[in-house]
Amino acid sequence: MTQFSEHPKRKSWQVVAVLTAALSLGLPHALEAKPITVTAIGHNSEARYSKAPAMPYANPSAPKGGTLSQAAIGTFNSANPWMTTGIAMAGTDYMYDTLLTGSLNEAFVMYPQLADKITYDPYDTSWVIYHINPKSRFWDGTPVTSKDVQATFDALLTKGLMQVRSYLSGVDKVEALDTHRVKFYFKSADNKEILLTVGQFPIFQKAAVDKHFEQLSLTPLMGSGPYKLAKVEQGRSVTYQRDPNYWGQQVMANKGRYNFEFIKYVYYGSDEVALEGFKVGQYHFRQESSARKWATAYTFPAVKAGMIKKESIASKNPVMMQALVMNLRHKLFQDIRVRQALTDAFDFELMNNTLFYNQYERLDSYFYGSELAATGVPTEQEKAVLTPLLAKLEPIQRNEVLKEWQLPKSDGKGYNRQALLSARQKLLQAGFYYQDMKLYQPDGQPAKLEILIADDKISRVLLPYVRNLKKLGIDASIRQVDAPQYLERLRRFDYDMIIAGYPQSLSPGAEQSYMWGSEAADQQGNQNYSGIKNEAIDDLISKIILADNREQIVLYTKVLDRVLRAGYYMVPMYGSTQTRVVYWDKYRHHKQLPDNAVGVDYWWVDKSADATIAKYLKR
Repeated sequence: MTQFSEHPKRKSWQVVAVLTAALSLGLPHALEAKPITVTAIGHNSEARYSKAPAMPYANPSAPKGGTLSQAAIGTFNSANPWMTTGIAMAGTDYMYDTLLTGSLNEAFVMYPQLADKITYDPYDTSWVIYHINPKSRFWDGTPVTSKDVQATFDALLTKGLMQVRSYLSGVDKVEALDTHRVKFYFKSADNKEILLTVGQFPIFQKAAVDKHFEQLSLTPLMGSGPYKLAKVEQGRSVTYQRDPNYWGQQVMANKGRYNFEFIKYVYYGSDEVALEGFKVGQYHFRQESSARKWATAYTFPAVKAGMIKKESIASKNPVMMQALVMNLRHKLFQDIRVRQALTDAFDFELMNNTLFYNQYERLDSYFYGSELAATGVPTEQEKAVLTPLLAKLEPIQRNEVLKEWQLPKSDGKGYNRQALLSARQKLLQAGFYYQDMKLYQPDGQPAKLEILIADDKISRVLLPYVRNLKKLGIDASIRQVDAPQYLERLRRFDYDMIIAGYPQSLSPGAEQSYMWGSEAADQQGNQNYSGIKNEAIDDLISKIILADNREQIVLYTKVLDRVLRAGYYMVPMYGSTQTRVVYWDKYRHHKQLPDNAVGVDYWWVDKSADATIAKYLKR
């Protein structure tokens, strides 16, 4: 089970595209072309809440106290998720403030956090100045200064995770102008989104960065965030406690936020064991990712006693693309017809019917469930963008991108003969051949592949797919390894196929480059797991990053969606536009939940209900 991240785009670096104006201060007339200072900024949208007393999904009168407890799977040996070694404990984001904090209701709008103002030139986006709030303090009471911001980014840029270094590669220099002003210089004025990108990373105290940034330790770097690390039970649990002296309690976006006295993560070896822990009250808040469990597992005594609440929460965000990823670095997958055949062999309808209680939807878009998803045949606007790119696509991809793209469908009864015949024909067209009842590649090597996994529960999903591949003559197998080995092999791109998830925001931007960009295909630690190298895709990513308005963002993203789908780089699996949560019925939230997240940071504990549940658990 994955821990919640209520910091949009920060953890997966899902930051968005192009800066437009918007904020408490309006843009000057184009002819004036001079720097402006604002207190909130939005990419292609207006900051609707810049003058509001609190966010609309927050309850400023929410009581403080109680514990938010969740499950985490696996283990940990580090309090620092930003360095290149170690496995970080869950929940470290709660210990650190960022320069800006995101809205959970808008496509991409940022409000003050550590920085209370931002100065930039709308017509020269080669720099930006962040003004540190003079009231901001680290846990030890020392002020947060521009030197701390500078030291943090110097460490991230030279010693941080490869994804972070790639994501921040446009940063040229960070300069402390004075105590409270820090200036970022960028390598190009073209990448407007980077002005906001730098506002989304946690800030550490300089002294801690200088001494401990690369130290594998369970002692966190000094932060300024709302929670401190309170207790660590190695391999068992991590507990954070709200800092009563947190400097940022009155920041607008924080009103009604961080209401829990404690936030606890209880560790389990698997989600099956974690569910049993939830049943007996070892932790109290759970995101249910399994359709089977959602449909059948919640019949235990506490549910019947009215102690448990199930809630399905809708989101306007794109559904995370979960897919079987083919490693194009391996010769087996380099022919698009082979990739099409492997897609044909996946019987979603059978899985949804027999394993998932028909609760899932087939993901036919990399931005499924949002306005960014491409549908039907390309519009005239989309064709205008596509036409110059067609020459950069191979013939099959060129043909597919202009059609209404559809995945094969079966009757869900277990033997999708037509799809397998189609897959067989594509393999033969690609030069594969059969001999002695076995399938061989054009070079005479056996058609063999291995699906690498770290979680055994996914095996039951993959077994029907493996059976279909074997019917085609492909020697397919599933290989499970432990989490550290899996991560290492992932970093080195040492696999045939894996299952990967690609979270997206409503405002895609530079993060697309490290998921699909040609340069990222050769960078260990990046997320271009397929090894895609396609000039058309690179061009579209650049267009998204350099777009001038929301309409262009939507247009270019739809075209990118079409080109990615038509390349058959992965086999789309399944997902849902709903987030399913189950919790012991002591948690409360504002009647108006945010559009793009569960917003658990803004929930609170009902003390009376908490007492009732405590009494029930002590029976």
